[in-house]
Amino acid sequence: MNHTSRRSFLQAAGLAATSFAIHPILSRALPLQSPFKVAVINDEISQDFDHACSVVARDFGLSWIELRGMWGKNLIDLDSAQLAESEKILAKYNLQVTDIASPLFKADWPGAPKTRADTGNDMHGAAEATFKQQDSILERSIALAKRFKTNKVRCFDFWRLDNVAPYRAAIDDKLRAAAETCGKNGTVLVLENEFECNTATGRESVRTLNAIQTPHLALNWDPGNAVMRGEFDAFPTAWDMLPKHRIHHCHCKNAVKNAAGKVEWAPVDKGYIDWAAQFRALKQAGYRNAVSLETHWRGGGTPEASTRISWAGMKQRLQEAGCL
Repeated sequence: MNHTSRRSFLQAAGLAATSFAIHPILSRALPLQSPFKVAVINDEISQDFDHACSVVARDFGLSWIELRGMWGKNLIDLDSAQLAESEKILAKYNLQVTDIASPLFKADWPGAPKTRADTGNDMHGAAEATFKQQDSILERSIALAKRFKTNKVRCFDFWRLDNVAPYRAAIDDKLRAAAETCGKNGTVLVLENEFECNTATGRESVRTLNAIQTPHLALNWDPGNAVMRGEFDAFPTAWDMLPKHRIHHCHCKNAVKNAAGKVEWAPVDKGYIDWAAQFRALKQAGYRNAVSLETHWRGGGTPEASTRISWAGMKQRLQEAGCL
């Protein structure tokens, strides 16, 4: 190599190194490989949908995202122009949608005493809807699932009652009917065990799934929510009771007890749930659907900073489990 060509080579190498230092994001843009559809709920990062998608795709290297709210609205409340814009943004970042994180059935059961205290933990961005509005929310959610090319709609089973027994059969019937409606439209209804709703724990999930025997109702397993309701053995004890073939979605977050003994949210890699073991168990059970980061923890100062910290811990646990 002569002096001129050697000098040119070194200059080019220096420019490449400088460019890498300035734009390290390029080194993280390659999609990560996993047996699961590794995702993040978009509004856990930001209400700015373009920015949230950029973080998921370019910073985290993921190909999947869960849709819940954007631009200060729940997904079901977006107008046609906003929906079109969200489709363009998804295409821009080459992101696929795991499911529609609908607020379906996060409402009071009619005729039951209102026993729920507002904890301020509802993060779905939708105004409180009445029971009469739920059928239209279901119809809207199914339409959105088709539009965003997913076959899953998330739901709950109404705000938790101190004594659900007198209403439990009717609630089951409502879930069954909604699931059958989904089935007729090529969609699966995934019930999240939510700590403020009537199916909150792993054990309660087993009961609900056993009571509603339809292939169109599945479980959105959230062991962190179960811990928040006081089921500290959500994994592995309650997990072992669950019918694995009916788990079609999984939310990833964690919880701990603070110095005062109160249960509070924590990053994914810290808390009661051993996520490396949970990921291994999911893989061994043949699970191939989404594991979606739903941080809820805000110890990082902002939703985005907290999600970045929680993602780092989740990524490490996926790697420890041999799932990334």
